[in-house]
Amino acid sequence: MSALYALVLAAGLGSRFGGRKLLSPWRGGVLLDGALAVALDSPAEAVFLVIGSDGAEVASAAQTLAQTRGQANRLRIVEAADFADGLSASLRAGLAALPAEASGVLVFLGDMPVVPRDLDAQLAQALAVGALASAPIRNGQRGNPVGLSSALFAQLTQLTGDKGARAVLDGLGAQLTLIPTEDDGVLIDVDRPGEAPA
Repeated sequence: MSALYALVLAAGLGSRFGGRKLLSPWRGGVLLDGALAVALDSPAEAVFLVIGSDGAEVASAAQTLAQTRGQANRLRIVEAADFADGLSASLRAGLAALPAEASGVLVFLGDMPVVPRDLDAQLAQALAVGALASAPIRNGQRGNPVGLSSALFAQLTQLTGDKGARAVLDGLGAQLTLIPTEDDGVLIDVDRPGEAPA
């Protein structure tokens, strides 16, 4: 799919974690590294990291990872000034930063560190053949990351509060392509200390 981009939403307060969640140690780096590494390896033209709480440190950690992987030129930093409003604020800021020619976006959540590495191409392919959105499904539960067509951007920017694209996806019916997976990583998010997979 041409003009496909990636968003990594990493602006949250992490209040249930006690703060600084995405900067907590994980596998020799920080928790953010998991989702960001998969996004950087995705077929996206560029990766837009949306920051808010602890923004400068989160951006620095992301730039370090991108440089280490030789992909610093693919990382863009976007600040969500109203990040305290919740997940919708991060999504709005990320979508607003995309180039006008963006035809779709893969959305990763910064606190989901073990999403499978082979999924992004399948999500992108579903968009390329006409799906309005694509998402993994595991044991009957829809997970993340998700693919979103630009046809949904206007609707997504109207979201408010601490919710992402779930409500929009719920209403798509057959226009949402679900991709079965055996990988629990599409459901594992980290809310509290000690929950991150080793």
